[in-house]
Amino acid sequence: MLEEHLVSPTPDALTTFLQRQIHSGCLVQVAGEMEVQYMGRAMSMAEAGQYLVLLKGDGSLQVHGPKGVKPMNWQPKTDSVQVTVERGYCVLRAHRRKPDELVTITMLLPTLAQAIRLQEAAFELSGSEAQMQETLARHPELIEPGLTVLNRELVTAAGGIDLYARDREGRFVVVELKRGRATQDAVSQLARYVDAAQRLTGGVVRGILAAPEMTGPARLELERRVLEFVQVTALPALEQQAVQPGLFD
Repeated sequence: MLEEHLVSPTPDALTTFLQRQIHSGCLVQVAGEMEVQYMGRAMSMAEAGQYLVLLKGDGSLQVHGPKGVKPMNWQPKTDSVQVTVERGYCVLRAHRRKPDELVTITMLLPTLAQAIRLQEAAFELSGSEAQMQETLARHPELIEPGLTVLNRELVTAAGGIDLYARDREGRFVVVELKRGRATQDAVSQLARYVDAAQRLTGGVVRGILAAPEMTGPARLELERRVLEFVQVTALPALEQQAVQPGLFD
């Protein structure tokens, strides 16, 4: 599982390590004192501090601070990662084209670097897809804030749409649900539903695939078709419905 491990690496050693491992499919971790700069839809600068950088095999990037669950900076997808030695420091640049974003991490005093090879395992939400549909119909904010569900299992020429909704800007939204890892077939199914809904409404319809995870080919197909993905990894328990007592209870 542990492919490579460095303690207090020099800038040259860390650069060589990252150049070798970032495209190996491993989970790469670097911890230590760093500066983090973001340029894209906004600009941000994290002053020198202790951070943990995670680069996953799918190209996603996360920068974590000492506290909290949410990363302080992240990219769900990187199109290129470059690592160089500049002014005596190892510098990592992660670039994303759509939208145009650049994260620059200057590793001032790295203390630990390691590459770990993890085996993928299937993940499924508990309960059936029908229960998932019922829960998200009651709590559509888990998919997107401001989403309002208009119909469940809306019948179209392409089949029944899991959730037919409207977003906060008034646009119609088709939501396809999968309780396990979504594949290219799920993306194609969503695209058919979106096309059918557009014929019904005569306007643009958004398509959202909601699932715990998706395969790499499915993500590429989703981007090609200009559809969206929302990760759903936990669902709230539904309130028990009150039961009307029977005549002989």
